[in-house]
Amino acid sequence: MNNTFLPFSKPTIDEATIAAVADVLRSGWITSGPKVAEFEKQLSAYFGDRPVRTFNSGTCTMEIALRIAGIGAGDEVITTPISWVATANVILEVGAIPVFADIDPVTRNIDLDKVEAAITPRTRAIIPVYLAGKPLDMDRLYAIAAKHKLRVIEDAAQAIGSTWKGKPIGSFGDFVSFSFQANKNITTSEGGCLVLNDDAEAVSAEKYRLQGVSRSGWDGIEVDVLGGKFNMTDIAAAIGLGQFSKLNDITAQRRKLARHYFATLGKDFEKQTGAQLPPAEFEMTNWHLFQIVLPDRITRPEFMEKMKAHNIGIGFHYAPIHLFKLYRDLGFKEGMFPAAERVGRQIVSLPMFYAMTEADVDRVCAALGDVLKTQ
Repeated sequence: MNNTFLPFSKPTIDEATIAAVADVLRSGWITSGPKVAEFEKQLSAYFGDRPVRTFNSGTCTMEIALRIAGIGAGDEVITTPISWVATANVILEVGAIPVFADIDPVTRNIDLDKVEAAITPRTRAIIPVYLAGKPLDMDRLYAIAAKHKLRVIEDAAQAIGSTWKGKPIGSFGDFVSFSFQANKNITTSEGGCLVLNDDAEAVSAEKYRLQGVSRSGWDGIEVDVLGGKFNMTDIAAAIGLGQFSKLNDITAQRRKLARHYFATLGKDFEKQTGAQLPPAEFEMTNWHLFQIVLPDRITRPEFMEKMKAHNIGIGFHYAPIHLFKLYRDLGFKEGMFPAAERVGRQIVSLPMFYAMTEADVDRVCAALGDVLKTQ
């Protein structure tokens, strides 16, 4: 029996990609250059020829989208309490006001009814998050945005390869931000990209990612916006090109593993354990994460410790943002978003990555049975 440690996530970097990185290192051009340009070209083609610019994280992408949209002091931006804290931090970074709307406890994504109820005359944008790669009802999201004249910055950090009505997330809509951090479905080690609406926004994105600089000719330099240092390197882009070439295979494998989780756990798993499985949606979601919500009789630290005893790693995504001290100091408090608080307290991410096998899934499911059914 295989009892080696099984992490909850692990990138797979093939030898061809390693060789491509070595070629970049030998080339003498290791910062933004031809590999970045090629990666952006391939991403643009995948997203229906929309402009795409790459960055050194999937956080600055959202901040830059907010800046391009002209959102700043006094403006309200609605988002979910269940996400990595970066989703809300970028709102504060531009001087705007984060407004949280509670989640749907089944999908674990932001509840669009609560989004609409949270809109005020000061609302300028919505930042939805596609938790574990599962999109919202995109038609309704954009209907709400159109009705209230709001910009949408999609936090699709986890959703590369996910689709809505057969179209890739990112191939339609407003701003769409993706992350290529190490545990994402495809990685550049660290990095991200922003899908934009037109060439003018793409030019603005280029300025914001490199100190606000624009160039014309050999010595013509101008700075007309306050930018940062957010460019992607050719080293990272070389990794991204190797990963991106396998996106379809990666997505198919993750869906296969998700199906095997459901089949192995069985239709009575929820009744027997009190744990809540994710929605069984296999064609739209890229299965970035396979998450369950634990029953209240076991705490998350207890569960993670018991799974560790089986040599299985567990992650959790995410703690409720509004209960961090930074946000409590802004006036948020416990009890404001009960669905998010319950899910945020008990959600765990089971192992899910490209190199996993169905035998690995079997190991996880057997351990789940041992840990949850004996409580």
